[in-house]
Amino acid sequence: RAGHPCSPRRLASKMVDSQYVLPNDVGLALLDCSEAFRLLLRGERLYAHYLSRACWYGGLVVLLQTSPEAPAIYVLLSRLFRAQDPDQLGELARSTGLTDQEYQAFLVYAAGVFSNMGNYKSFGDTKFVPNLPKDKLRRLIWQSQAFQEQPEEMKLLWDRCGELMFSLDAQQRQLGLREKGTTTYFSGNCCLEDAQLAQKFLDSQNISAYNTRLFKEKDKAGQTCYEVRLASVLGTDAPVDHELAPKLRSFEFEGCTFRVTRGDYAPLLERVVENLQRTKAHAANTNQEHMLEHYIRSFTQGSIAAHKEGSRCWIRDKGPIVESYIGFIESYRDPYGSRGDTRFPPPHGFVAVVNKAMCGARGALCFREKVWGHSMGQVGLSQVSASPTSPDDDIRQTEGFKNVSLGNVLSVAYATQKDKLTFLAEEDKDLYIKWKGPSFEVQVGLHELLGHGSGKLFVQEEKGTCNFDREAVINPETGELIQSWYRGGETWDSKFSTIASSYEECRAECVGLYLCLNKDVLRIFELEGEDAEDVIYINWLNMVRAGLLGLEFYTPETGTWRQAHMQARFVILRVLLEAGEGLVSLQHTTGADGKPDALITLNRNKILPVGKPAIERFLRRLQVLKSTADVAGGRALYGGFSAVTDEGPERFLSLRDTVLLRKEARKMFVQANTRLEGEDVTLVQYEGTAAGLIRSFSERFPEDAELLERHLLELSDADSHFWHKPPKQLPSQSRA
Repeated sequence: RAGHPCSPRRLASKMVDSQYVLPNDVGLALLDCSEAFRLLLRGERLYAHYLSRACWYGGLVVLLQTSPEAPAIYVLLSRLFRAQDPDQLGELARSTGLTDQEYQAFLVYAAGVFSNMGNYKSFGDTKFVPNLPKDKLRRLIWQSQAFQEQPEEMKLLWDRCGELMFSLDAQQRQLGLREKGTTTYFSGNCCLEDAQLAQKFLDSQNISAYNTRLFKEKDKAGQTCYEVRLASVLGTDAPVDHELAPKLRSFEFEGCTFRVTRGDYAPLLERVVENLQRTKAHAANTNQEHMLEHYIRSFTQGSIAAHKEGSRCWIRDKGPIVESYIGFIESYRDPYGSRGDTRFPPPHGFVAVVNKAMCGARGALCFREKVWGHSMGQVGLSQVSASPTSPDDDIRQTEGFKNVSLGNVLSVAYATQKDKLTFLAEEDKDLYIKWKGPSFEVQVGLHELLGHGSGKLFVQEEKGTCNFDREAVINPETGELIQSWYRGGETWDSKFSTIASSYEECRAECVGLYLCLNKDVLRIFELEGEDAEDVIYINWLNMVRAGLLGLEFYTPETGTWRQAHMQARFVILRVLLEAGEGLVSLQHTTGADGKPDALITLNRNKILPVGKPAIERFLRRLQVLKSTADVAGGRALYGGFSAVTDEGPERFLSLRDTVLLRKEARKMFVQANTRLEGEDVTLVQYEGTAAGLIRSFSERFPEDAELLERHLLELSDADSHFWHKPPKQLPSQSRA
């Protein structure tokens, strides 16, 4: 009843801004790697040090991919905390009238900007703003040591980002194209049709979108012109290798001009390349050396082909002590789904010490299991092969794969307290806490290795050759020969675009749910008998709960989903609800606090007879549509299950209000720094607090912080006219 004082709608209107602030008690956890780092040999420590430096420098690129104001906010915060430690600034804050709660809110906001590399959540894509009055924050900045030392520069920084830092105008609440949100992957005048046209052009020239941005303007004659800008150290006029030479020019395409240039993020990528060069001197083998050489060429020239060659070498580097990956390697935050960033901490790659025992268990998962029927058996899990990244789908099909599980991330990210467990029956909570970790480990292994690591795409190359027999492969959904496939430069992401990431995550999650029912799989994880049955139940229960929690990441105003994994889990929830026969139920309830609540019920006795065939049918449909490049069918299927309405019996829109009411903020991670001392490397760790996270960033770039800040502002200024009027330059920029 919408008019009832305790209804979800009424409660949601009172807390309209709560989803756009980070709570003061947000979880912060130290990613402890001290013991693993201590056990490394000196050469391995140096390899890890320089490689992580490359990742952190590359991570600054994310600021320029997120929002127009993100670079200035980062620089403002960086200067504040480099001049005064969080404790020192806290004393000043109290003297200027901020309460302890308000200053803590500011620390949490600053930690959020550093952790997400911008002022939009990296998981969920919503904006977050400081949870304190704007005039109080301005007063603190004006009294700060940084302001006393550089008053004109600090004032100009505030002028260029202060309003946008706090703004929650409808278009600025989430990432998206044109009226649906904010993004700096595209100029502000680009809409979905522009993104679609640009993708058609890129496919026609066999150019990957992964390391590009798109800028739209009108020429003097009023013709639409697009600049496709590649990320690279070298500019368009510098020497070009044979791969890129025919592509760096102007093209006429469907009545528009497309100009392909390069040099985006150049000064930041230069730092990446410098550190990759230093890393090479400490490589453990030729595979690592060749991998780094290809990455260096990729970031220098702007070549995705070179990055793919690096991925091939990465795959061949079996069981390294120090594992890594770097580049424009995920497409979750591009509103169109084709351009790369990454979710890993740090935000441009990762460096990790391998857990050899777990990798051995994962390796044993590469077995044959037919899921999608005889006719398309070669599309299914019998083709276990994958690459680590989305732009490398061709490698995924032909070369192989590696899977990395970041153990210290998983252990802290998914730790669960009973009193914070929502939407579960009391009798399920203890079992959930006991088996959540082991069940998640099983699901992640299956999801990554046999989910993303399976599934053939049918492709016809430009010369007409096919990687399948057109006269023999039968579509198991229709019983006829397949009618569609990928052609020329088309890829999974370019064809399925806005739904590609979530659709693929849903496919991988379905593989995990289906194969966790296999007792051979569970024995690999040393799970048998009643323990195995409990892990199956909790894995499925966790997926159902995640589907409900996923409603937080749906935006009713635009009808869009903001997070690929959570949309995928909601789709699976819908599939299991549709299976019927009492497998899953959702009830609207009232909590002990008198506020709206919900209860999830999963009948564990129905998982095998009802749940398994439902997931098998849905998984087969997902795979067939993906393999055959059936975009229309894929969008119809996935869009149908992604729809969020308030129709009964579930009334998902009302449940979304309940989820928002009881949501728990996502944790932030405090990561160590490495520091050269003589000819060796030491690890510097920080406390698991907002202040600790801020200190880690204040010390992250000790030699060149000011230069990096100037680069960020100059790069931001150069493109600012694509979103708003050019800002006033800082004095130091004018002198430069």
